[in-house]
Amino acid sequence: MNNKLKPALIGGVFIGVLSVIPFVSAANLCCCLWAILGGMLATYLYVKGSPTPASAGDGAVLGVIAGAMGAVISLILGIPIALAMGPTMRNMIVSLMHNVDPRQAEIMRQQFEASGDAIAPLIIQSLIGAALLFVFAILGGLLGVPIFEKRKGTPPPPPAFNPSGGTGGYAA
Repeated sequence: MNNKLKPALIGGVFIGVLSVIPFVSAANLCCCLWAILGGMLATYLYVKGSPTPASAGDGAVLGVIAGAMGAVISLILGIPIALAMGPTMRNMIVSLMHNVDPRQAEIMRQQFEASGDAIAPLIIQSLIGAALLFVFAILGGLLGVPIFEKRKGTPPPPPAFNPSGGTGGYAA
């Protein structure tokens, strides 16, 4: 298990940090891209350092650990960042929308003002996002095994040492 922990934690930090950085986190709108790539990163690092071929079970375990770590990081960092960046993001969305359709931009601005800065919806949204990161990291871990593991089966055992000069069996 220890040989899986370091690659999985690296994958989890990858998931968590990239999922909370404003604008960069938008890639998660594409099928939780950072979660899948974080699970695959964990599998890649594990396969690279493992003396034996990785199995689908190894990929799933790596994805579980990476996903859990990424979910925790996204909750701990994501909620404060969302609270701090919320008004800025809303103003930017309204100004972008204003260039497309000023009437629709005004409707959006009114909706944003009506919703206020309520924290409960933000927490619920963050919990749902963390659950999605967890699930998609497992998928990334599972996908990483057939992509990165090129070894087939277990390596053959080394030849037996025979003090009489042969490589196997017993001297008669």
